[in-house]
Amino acid sequence: MSEVELARDADGVTAWWRRHGLPGLFDVHVHFMAPPVQRAVWAAFDSAGPKIGRSWPIRYRLGDEERVDLLRAMGVRRFSALSYAHKPGVAEFLNGWAHDFATRVPESLWSATLYPEESAPGYVGDLLAAGVEIFKVHVQVGDFHLHDPLLDPVWGLLEDAGTPVVIHVGSGPVGNAFTGPEPLRRVLARHPRLRVVVAHLGAPEYAEFLALAERYGEVRLDTTMVFTDFFDEATAAYPAELLPRLRDLGDRVLLGSDFPSIPYPYLHQLDALERLDLGEQWLRAVCWDNGARLFGETRSAAAPAGR
Repeated sequence: MSEVELARDADGVTAWWRRHGLPGLFDVHVHFMAPPVQRAVWAAFDSAGPKIGRSWPIRYRLGDEERVDLLRAMGVRRFSALSYAHKPGVAEFLNGWAHDFATRVPESLWSATLYPEESAPGYVGDLLAAGVEIFKVHVQVGDFHLHDPLLDPVWGLLEDAGTPVVIHVGSGPVGNAFTGPEPLRRVLARHPRLRVVVAHLGAPEYAEFLALAERYGEVRLDTTMVFTDFFDEATAAYPAELLPRLRDLGDRVLLGSDFPSIPYPYLHQLDALERLDLGEQWLRAVCWDNGARLFGETRSAAAPAGR
């Protein structure tokens, strides 16, 4: 993208949140990864491989510093830096890189990932003690069950700490044996206070994940890509009959974007949420208040200092 196009995108997003009387945006579903991992992820999107299922052009294919600058220019005042482990033995490398990212980007949530492996309770416990702010788990990519016995002590640690974990467990864009609501239902039965953020509103099993959020008070949903033209076509449109329930759950719905790996301008996600017409209070809560209440408006004092 040219500098003119990037500036136009930033101006459009800034004008949007100012029009709604917000101090900026709080985006809980943003990706920053170690460069070789980011390149591999983008290559998977470029190939439209079996876990992607369709053409998926990347709009914001920029370096880390350029992407941080763009988020700042757009007024995204707080954002995550989600990596996700796809096999044993990589989580600690990803978490080390994410720690370094958090030390140099104070707006970012100190983010981490995990995988079902013998070492997981140890490194998750260390990260929680050090003040990590959010975890990401992606079972559709990682091919593992949330209820894997190796993860049970990890969920207990996260439940006791109250640290949120963003989980991609819905069957979109391409489901497999590890996706769907049942694995999360089994985990929550054992760990009902676990602070889960269900990515993509649980697409396409929207009703089932909405019901879990209604049942468990610490389950939240993020809006990532849902209601956009691309996602409606690629996965499944959100059923109109569920919108009143989504409005009623407005204190536990969080803005997510999937930046930078989206095939449309960042503003399109915001416009899509506005078109739902669920009220200004709902929109402001989703785009700022709920995230700020869950994580704080600024970095916790426990977050990482330089090494």
